[in-house]
Amino acid sequence: MSRRAVAVRIEGIVQGVGFRPFVYALATRLGLAGLVGNDERGVFIEVEGGSAPVEEFLTTLTGDPPPLAVIERISTTPMPVTGRSTFVIAPSAAGGDRHALVSPDVATCDACLRDLTDPADRRCGYAFTNCTGCGPRFTIVRDVPYDRATTTMAGFRMCADCAREYHDPGDRRFHAQPVCCPACGPRLRFAGPDDSGDPGADPLERAVRLLREGGVLAVKGLGGYHLAALAADEPAVAALRSRKHREDKPFAVMVGDVAAARRLCVVDPAEERLLTGPARPVVLLRRRPDTPVAPSVAPSVAPGNRWLGVLLPYTPLHHLLLRALGEPMVLTSGNVSDEPIAYRDDDALERLGGIADAFLTHDRPIHIRTDDSVVRVFRGRDLPIRRSRGYVPHPLPLALAAPRPVLACGAELKHTFCLVKGDRAFVSHHIGDLENYETLRSFTEGVEHFRRLFDITPEIVAHDLHPDYLSTKWALDQDADLVGVQHHHAHIAACLADNGIEGTVAGTVAGTVVGVAFDGLGYGSDGTLWGGEFLVADLAGFERAGHLAPVPMPGGVTAIRQPWRMAAALLDLAYEGDVPDDLDVVRRNAGQWAAVVALARRGGNAPLNAPLTSSMGRLFDAVAAVAGVRDAITYEGQAAVEFEQLADPSVDDAYTCGLVETGSGFTVPGAALVRAVADDLRAGVPRDVVAARFHNAVARVVADGCALIRTACGLSTVALSGGVFQNLLLLGRAVTLLEERGFTVLTHHRVPPNDGGVSLGQAAVAAAMAANSPISGVRRELSQARHTWLGGMSATGT
Repeated sequence: MSRRAVAVRIEGIVQGVGFRPFVYALATRLGLAGLVGNDERGVFIEVEGGSAPVEEFLTTLTGDPPPLAVIERISTTPMPVTGRSTFVIAPSAAGGDRHALVSPDVATCDACLRDLTDPADRRCGYAFTNCTGCGPRFTIVRDVPYDRATTTMAGFRMCADCAREYHDPGDRRFHAQPVCCPACGPRLRFAGPDDSGDPGADPLERAVRLLREGGVLAVKGLGGYHLAALAADEPAVAALRSRKHREDKPFAVMVGDVAAARRLCVVDPAEERLLTGPARPVVLLRRRPDTPVAPSVAPSVAPGNRWLGVLLPYTPLHHLLLRALGEPMVLTSGNVSDEPIAYRDDDALERLGGIADAFLTHDRPIHIRTDDSVVRVFRGRDLPIRRSRGYVPHPLPLALAAPRPVLACGAELKHTFCLVKGDRAFVSHHIGDLENYETLRSFTEGVEHFRRLFDITPEIVAHDLHPDYLSTKWALDQDADLVGVQHHHAHIAACLADNGIEGTVAGTVAGTVVGVAFDGLGYGSDGTLWGGEFLVADLAGFERAGHLAPVPMPGGVTAIRQPWRMAAALLDLAYEGDVPDDLDVVRRNAGQWAAVVALARRGGNAPLNAPLTSSMGRLFDAVAAVAGVRDAITYEGQAAVEFEQLADPSVDDAYTCGLVETGSGFTVPGAALVRAVADDLRAGVPRDVVAARFHNAVARVVADGCALIRTACGLSTVALSGGVFQNLLLLGRAVTLLEERGFTVLTHHRVPPNDGGVSLGQAAVAAAMAANSPISGVRRELSQARHTWLGGMSATGT
């Protein structure tokens, strides 16, 4: 039999997912000789034997890899036959340019769950059970290659039994870097305010007892601390809400299994897939219609909300807690509202000491904080709201590779950053709202960690145009080429990158779309605040084709916290200064109404106190206030969220809102919609009908605006992005109308449509601009795009 020898190089997520033992077992079964090992690029293999077994080896390698492996690239090179007779696992090699990827943290697998509950197993009841198919990864990794010495498990020396498993190629814990057991691994510790009770009692039992007695418990998880309380215990949940200063924003609920989730909510197959998958995000599910406030969930968990954030256990500790409790528990980030999640033990004790009655902690360090991911389902596909644990740091592929390394600094709210090397975009975990020193430090620490893990030294730094964003200020201090990216262009670019759409290259128009970017606020290229935008865009540039008619924000940021101020400004415009005084929103705010209207009328003459904005988010706020939903908010987007839930989805009719064509595009008269809402309410039309008609009207505005742009320049692909498109009622109706008119519609499914996806968009824009160097070439293409748009609009008579 002729012998054949091949060298194989595999890149992707192939470290820490059982790839080497898989290769070892496969080669041994086929009677092949050689070696497999880890290095800074991924996995390297040398294999030799009969031609047929080698071919079967290569086929199986790519066709049936371990479940958690993600093979991005594989290359094979013939090599001389050496006559080796055995197959071995080689020591990991370090050095050189790093390309190896790190796996996200993975939920506990079924095999480890069986160990956890088997009285005969030495890991029965052990809160840190894991194997090559599950357990901590990203949150414990300090460096690559991914070996125990480069993780926070380095300080736990394996006992003889664990070492035997670790070195046995036939064991599922073979080279599982976090492998441990009660004899050699991390240990739980319970700490109360005075550490009262029996100090020898089991920490888990003490934690369960505290929860059953109505206490709030801080629990150390994979990427940081959580705060827990019994979901059915209204006083406990209310206490947690009060201490955390989280007045209304819903809490997530952890349940034991899918059956328990179904007792609370409707769960379709796509949602079940998310709930039970290895990432285990919080999944937003619709409450069961027969139990709007389920008996096992206290009213304070998600007050007045038709949706409930539900997640299943993803660590052995969570499984043990829920099994001992026998009922769901609230599990929310361990922080005070607007702060990043606590993950260092001393910091957690200090910051959470005034919230939690006790701590259930352990001695395995967390290297990088990572909050829970939040996802909902739209038309059977994932729609991320927050992309973090379970997904990060898995890279996203860019259709257009960056010729130089890029760091994109993101926005301010729901902040993420993104590092790009070649065609890989590493979008960070959720940082939070970048408004204080603690979140800024989390951002800078995260950037340094990603740079080290993936060996990226940025040569280009992309940033938002807003001069007051902390991320922008930080970017301007960096020693790199700077690229300012307009906020809403970044939103559309993120949607293009999310869908693998390439931008304009070498003068072509591939990837040019109609971009609809609806959000709260973003700094416009004209210095005003945008947020209701229709763009003609690709990755390299954009033109503003249409937008909501600008209106003043009386009081500036105060108008965000008090939506009735936006209602006052828009009603004053809608009724030309003669607002009916029988409107409830006027009565409720009579004491300040005249002053706020006067401030709004100063408009552009008071840029600091009443800046102009074209924001769709602010229009939703105004209508929500007019409809009596909310005059003031306690979290970002609250009025719009509650207004969506008010709407009756069975209502099909809509308010009329004609687009106003101008010499360079069109505007959308938002005041006309506010007038229609107010007139209906004065006529006694039910609020749920009013809310539905408004949503339907905005969806028609989207379709009408895109149709007008198509008439002008022939584009038939639409990209929808921005936080407003987290609204499933609006998103669904807009997509339906666009598809009925023959458009191809792109929506998000890998990064959020909100500002959590902006960093990917900034990175994609910077990569496209670098690929189109020199910059003068990009400017020429943008000029041509502008002429095409303006010429098209002129041809339509506008």
